[in-house]
Amino acid sequence: MRLKDKIAIITGGASGIGLEAVKLFAREGAHVALVDFNEEAGLLQERELQEKWDHIKFFQADVSDRESVDQMVQAVMDHFNGIDILINNAGITRDKTLRKMSVQDFQKVIDVNLTGVFHCAQAALPYMLERGKGKIINTSSISGVGGNIGQSNYSAAKAGVIGLTKTWAKELGKKGINVNAVAPGFIETDMIKTIPDMQLMQIKMITPSPRLGTPLDIANAYLFLASDESDFVNGHVLNVDGGMLK
Repeated sequence: MRLKDKIAIITGGASGIGLEAVKLFAREGAHVALVDFNEEAGLLQERELQEKWDHIKFFQADVSDRESVDQMVQAVMDHFNGIDILINNAGITRDKTLRKMSVQDFQKVIDVNLTGVFHCAQAALPYMLERGKGKIINTSSISGVGGNIGQSNYSAAKAGVIGLTKTWAKELGKKGINVNAVAPGFIETDMIKTIPDMQLMQIKMITPSPRLGTPLDIANAYLFLASDESDFVNGHVLNVDGGMLK
């Protein structure tokens, strides 16, 4: 098992990519804190997953709220007595063109997708420093690398995540903590259902891969970066996009 007895926090863990990562990490022997804003969905997944793995526990948190994050991290410490891995996977979209985007929609996406990454990493960091080793994996996006029409807020947040990743890698590498990012392409989750059919057809045409990505494709990237196999990988942005970005 590649993560045997490691303690992992996975935000946005009640659905989509996060849920796939929770399952994969549990199969690989990790004790998993499934963190999500949606308490109903989180508790439902906890009940279902504990039928296979009793080392999964749900913790409710709003990553955009620092007090909520601090309470979650303390609860994780109280239950698992450590943190080895943090997957900053939680994210939202509020897509509109620049002309039509409200200030509220811009700020909400920044608060969750960028400031939430800061909150979770800063709250978990002291416990990783105590152990002298840790893995922080941040979820960016190809939109953060190359931009995307209608995603001023999302692209800005995900580009900011790359900046955080590279900065923290320089700050924390000598302390035994690796910080990397995954930049998913177009993945078959609920988020992609909001894309108009014509635009989705165009996306499929320009993707070199014969298919769109799956949540497991991203979870596998998380797994590699969370495992000891990636101990000499630091400050890297791993594009998992079927070759869309060259």
